[in-house]
Amino acid sequence: MTAKDKKPLDEAIQKYNTHDWVPEKDRTAILLIDLQEYFRELITPILENVIKVIQAAREGNIPLFLTQHCHAPGGDHGILDEWWDDLIIRGSKEANLLSELGLNPETHLIPKTTYSAFHKTDLEEKLRKIGITDLVIGGVMTNLCCETTARDAFVRDFRVFFLVDGTSTVNESFHLATLKNLGYGFATLLNGDRLIEFFK
Repeated sequence: MTAKDKKPLDEAIQKYNTHDWVPEKDRTAILLIDLQEYFRELITPILENVIKVIQAAREGNIPLFLTQHCHAPGGDHGILDEWWDDLIIRGSKEANLLSELGLNPETHLIPKTTYSAFHKTDLEEKLRKIGITDLVIGGVMTNLCCETTARDAFVRDFRVFFLVDGTSTVNESFHLATLKNLGYGFATLLNGDRLIEFFK
């Protein structure tokens, strides 16, 4: 989804959904990427869908992981500092996770400093420790952090499920390009309502 287009793309991308896998409830975790104030405008069109998924995960005792992308003030920000005009600085208002998410102590928070939620984090270790093999990914931005994390999860032998109406970026063409690529080679594409049905 994009900030300007709230219509799900299920029909448009279904033909690219080459593997219609079903997540195994007892081995599934939800990973939501960068739902922070910095990205509020992009998140707003998908926020209702994301909150429904969070509520279903809690009711079904599905582990919930959220990433928080930010950088230390004046630190070494790597190539991102050269690529982007501004960065999310740790401790700033922009770095905060959205209050609407209703975080609780059972939520696993994964701080990160680049596109992949696996790079230089303990995400994989935490997932393996609780027996997770199936990973549902949502959040922002579809074609940057979400896509990179999905590809990274796949090459680490996780079965990946990607939320069509629970991911967002700056325009529809970027969003659709990611869905095509991931559906072809990396992930099962599904919407939040279908995911929630699997948890009942």
